[in-house]
Amino acid sequence: MFFRKTGLEGVYVIEPELKTDGRGFFTRTFCKKELAEKGIDFTIAQMNQSLTKRKGAVRGMHYQKDLKAEDKIVSCLKGRVYDVAVDLRRDSPTYGKFAAQELSEENKLMMYIPKGLAHGFQTLANGCVMQYLMTEYYSPEHSSGARWDDPLFGIRWPLKVTDMSEKDKSWPLLAEGRKK
Repeated sequence: MFFRKTGLEGVYVIEPELKTDGRGFFTRTFCKKELAEKGIDFTIAQMNQSLTKRKGAVRGMHYQKDLKAEDKIVSCLKGRVYDVAVDLRRDSPTYGKFAAQELSEENKLMMYIPKGLAHGFQTLANGCVMQYLMTEYYSPEHSSGARWDDPLFGIRWPLKVTDMSEKDKSWPLLAEGRKK
């Protein structure tokens, strides 16, 4: 696996090393040892998948607070997404900034997102399937989010937004002084 730094401390784009032949390919998509070599202690507590049916839909920006904060490794198993991580660590020099990467079934890239960052994505195709590896169990009372269109972040989503949950539409703006 190859790790590429982004503009946010601790956020990596991970490129699996493909072994190909006439049958197709084989690749490693998780290696605790290789993550540890980057200073990442990642023990999988939960693995989830999502299907987003419509191109242009946005899911996010999600994170868990306090004692249930989680690291994530996300990948797109089917389709293409514009994947985004936003730095919500108040003591970080990149607070409020974002890193983005297209993830797709073709490029097989993954993104590692540490605690203290929110995550979301926009689908660039119909029928996108995402996979999430998390270091913490889902906790509804610790679940939180930030607005996808918060001016503090300045995210330029590639497509017009076609679909979003009411919950994701209603997160408060950090730009208006919301505290974590």
